[in-house]
Amino acid sequence: MAYFNEAQLEQVFVELFKKEHYDYVHGENILRDTRDVILYDDLRLYLQKKYEADHITEDEINRAIARLETSDDGGVYAQNVEALRLLQKGFSLKRTNPKLPNLHIYPIDYTEVEKNALGKNNLFRFVNQFAIDDEHHRIPDGIVFVNGLPLVVLEFKNAIKQNTTIENAYKQLTNRYRRDIPKLFRYNAFVVISDGVNNKVGSLFAPYEFFYGWHKADATDSVLDGAFDSMFTMPA
Repeated sequence: MAYFNEAQLEQVFVELFKKEHYDYVHGENILRDTRDVILYDDLRLYLQKKYEADHITEDEINRAIARLETSDDGGVYAQNVEALRLLQKGFSLKRTNPKLPNLHIYPIDYTEVEKNALGKNNLFRFVNQFAIDDEHHRIPDGIVFVNGLPLVVLEFKNAIKQNTTIENAYKQLTNRYRRDIPKLFRYNAFVVISDGVNNKVGSLFAPYEFFYGWHKADATDSVLDGAFDSMFTMPA
């Protein structure tokens, strides 16, 4: 059985996401303020495309983004609950022209699920080594962005390194990263921990024993044989 070191595993996931038609970019190649966790160009492009027929204005796009960024000082969990509510249900936005009815903004277009297909709205991107400056400087191994919003964070560990398991990745995400870069997890849907052999998915706020492998891309799929099955089905 082959094992990966962390750098190799990171590259394997890059290729897996590219195969699933995610756009890929290395974090160092993104021009940005490292205090930001949103890919603003992607978010603006999505809003422009999604609401082009509604003639959305630059002012309205700016205010929609500001609404997504607004949060109470209720801690990581409370902010995550509020942000996911906005992502799931959307929110009403007053138009720049007061004669127009309010525009309901959906940060994710749930009417289409194909990743980056021609003519579609949602923008799916996988980024590795995305440096973030918050309480401390940290660089998560991988992040999945949908329309510029960081929905999934991945952390990798070396399967052959003694005394290191994916539980160490779990602790790094749920303790160290949650404490040091809390704003990354405002929009987080779930986190992924992997050493290439063991691959598990769970909530940032769940105990380790509630993390599980993702062995199917669709409910009708058969579970694949072999130790690496969940590594291949997870990006799908």
